[in-house]
Amino acid sequence: MIGIGAQTVDGAVEVLDLPTPRQPETGELLLETITAGIGPWDALLHITDGWDVELKPPAALGVEGVGRIIAIGAGVEGFNVGDVVVVHDTPLPGGSGFWAEQVLVHASSAALLPPGLSPEIAAALPVAALTASQSLKELQVGAGTRLLVVGSGPTAVMAIRLGVLASAEVVAAASPRHSDRLRKLGAVDLIDSHAENWAQSTSRRFDAVLIAADGVSEEAMKLIDDGGRLTSLTSDAPEPTRGITANNLYIVPDGADLERLAKLAAAGELSLDVATVTADQGPATEAIVATGGSRGVKYVINFGTPTESKRTAV
Repeated sequence: MIGIGAQTVDGAVEVLDLPTPRQPETGELLLETITAGIGPWDALLHITDGWDVELKPPAALGVEGVGRIIAIGAGVEGFNVGDVVVVHDTPLPGGSGFWAEQVLVHASSAALLPPGLSPEIAAALPVAALTASQSLKELQVGAGTRLLVVGSGPTAVMAIRLGVLASAEVVAAASPRHSDRLRKLGAVDLIDSHAENWAQSTSRRFDAVLIAADGVSEEAMKLIDDGGRLTSLTSDAPEPTRGITANNLYIVPDGADLERLAKLAAAGELSLDVATVTADQGPATEAIVATGGSRGVKYVINFGTPTESKRTAV
């Protein structure tokens, strides 16, 4: 089968001819992949000191996507052959990821694709939406929370929307060129986080800060009230001070929460700018995303009926 991944642990990303997965064991699903998301984290999946998702090269990359169930392991309830599901999964039970025509996943990581949500949009959601959801839970965001989200990529976008839906007062910190887009999501203000000593440019103070961009945690700490909270998605949480709780967060699969988030997307409450590419375009697109060239766009590989590359907003 066609896959996009690496021949060796630290090999180049390329189109591969891979064996089809084994049959699903207890608690597993075998999917025929329809669409698969590409994220900057995927570059870490095939290097020795990266994110260990138990790939067994040669293997496809990818930890999120949408697929049609073609086989079900023992003990799985709530799913039937032919169902279309959206998934974020790690570790990958088959040793190979979503950037392939078939993939094995844990049923507990899957959610039924809700009516009205396209596979392209759904494949873009799992990692960004789950990370944002788990981050806001860690930050105890609720009604009236003064929340700062630093970043402008898909995870930051999801966090802004989920914060707004939780009735928090959300401010974004990003380049001014993203101002209109982030305000449309519900951010009440934008701070230019690309300016030198940017924390000194505002009188705002926050209960909670989510870091979704590199190299900004130390500066962001200056904007948190004593006893506040900071969560970093870039593994650079500062040492706690002034009673501020600071921690790094790493996503975990959660099929139940993914179902909730997918339904929000189907209802138009979550939005992403999505571009679809073909399998042949996968390696080049992965390189763009890995080097930060996606400019806020979430790329998705289409393994279904070939379509012309397009952009879609939820």
